[in-house]
Formats: sequence, C-alpha cells, structure tokens
Amino acid sequence: MSDEQMKRVALVTGAASGIGRETAMLFAEEGIAIVVADMNEDGVAATVGDIRSRGGEALPFLVDVSDGTQIAALFGAIADEYGRLDYAFNNAGIEGQVGVPIEHADEDAWDKVIAINLKGVWLCMKHELEMMRQGGGGCIVNTASVAGLVGGTFGGAYYASKHAVVGLSKAAAVEYGASNIRVNAVCPGVIKTEMADRLLDGQSDREQAVTALHPIGRLGTPAEIAQMVVWLCSDKSSFVTGQAIAVDGGYVAQ
Repeated sequence: MSDEQMKRVALVTGAASGIGRETAMLFAEEGIAIVVADMNEDGVAATVGDIRSRGGEALPFLVDVSDGTQIAALFGAIADEYGRLDYAFNNAGIEGQVGVPIEHADEDAWDKVIAINLKGVWLCMKHELEMMRQGGGGCIVNTASVAGLVGGTFGGAYYASKHAVVGLSKAAAVEYGASNIRVNAVCPGVIKTEMADRLLDGQSDREQAVTALHPIGRLGTPAEIAQMVVWLCSDKSSFVTGQAIAVDGGYVAQ
C-alpha cells in the first residue's frame, strides 16, 4: 500500500480468531487502523492486544453482525473515532448444521446461518457503502467460500448463504463501481481454523479425506487468505471488482 494510505481505517468482522484475526494483523502491519469486531470478548481483546503490542492501532467492538441495532452502533463508533472507513472485510460466519440432509434441516438453525452469514454481510455493507461513498471510495471484501461456488453435502444453509454472498458482492460491485468502491468475495477452501477443527473433529481419516479434496495436497492457512484480502484492498488490484476469487488449493478446479 502507498504511503498516503498509512493512516487509513479498516473494519474486520470475525476478527477474534482464524482468518479474521490474521487479516486484522496483516492490515495493521501496513499501518492501517483496525476496527476489531466480533462476539468473542476474549478473542477481540487478544487480537487488539497483539496489534497494539506491535505498535499498531486497534479499536475493539463486540457485535452480533445479525443485529441491525448493534451494527448501527458499530458504525457510529467508527464514525466517532475515525470519521472514515477505507477498507472492510466482512468475515464473520458460522457453519451451522454439518452434514444434515436438507429435508431434515432445522428451521432455527437455517435462520441462524442465513442471519449471520448473509444478513450480517448485508447489514455491514449498508453502512460501509454509505461511509465509503461519502468518503470518495473504498474497498470491501466479503468472505464467501468454495461452498459459494459449488454444491456439496456440508450443509444446505451454508452453501445457500455463501452463494448469496457471492451474488450480493457482484451486485454491489456493479452498483457502486462509479462511486470508486470495489467489492469482491474471497472463497477459501478448507482452512486450518476452529471451524475446520469442528468439522474434522480430531478424526485423522476425516482430515485425510478433506485434504484429498485439495489437489495441492494440504489444507490452507488463515495467513494465505489474509494475503488475498489485503491484496484485494490494495492499489495492486485497482481493476479488480465483482469477483469471487477461490483461494482453495485447486478445490474448484476439478
């Protein structure tokens, strides 16, 4: 990123762990002030503490992204503290019911996945787009998944939510391109995070089977996704918008 970007502001949701944490840390290394947003109080404190210990600037905020009132408060705090928003990584998400056939899916579980994975992204984008438009532009990256590009048996609500995130990202890119706002979605394969740990459940045979889905022969790391997100928010990707970019070790190439 250029010198003129050194004091800009980025919001990262789901920043208490995994991909969100790594991305917040990487943004901070670029001299960006980070708004660290998540429901996990201990995780938020840890991410903020690590950023500050390395000389970075971080604002903690506890938020349920599916709650419009809490989201409004989050962006009110960003406006009060910084008066601007340059980058946003809408990363908060849950897996919901894993491996449950669609006909047996629980309605409440479905609603929760859609509320966090899709509605949460939309609620954040409503405020992000307004702030960025008023500020002359910005970049938004939404976390989708390879499950937003293909189907499978992981869980119908998860696939539906991630496909919808891809569609929402494309729609926003078209609608706000003339406002100097770029919007993309990053689509990770299976990444070594707490979510993956729950999926694999400590079973070596399951891990081997999931790893085999990736032609590169291993699972991804949060840092590898963070690198893509920060690149998508940099001037190096200035002609990239409306894309759903797989960072997946070849998962969807098969």
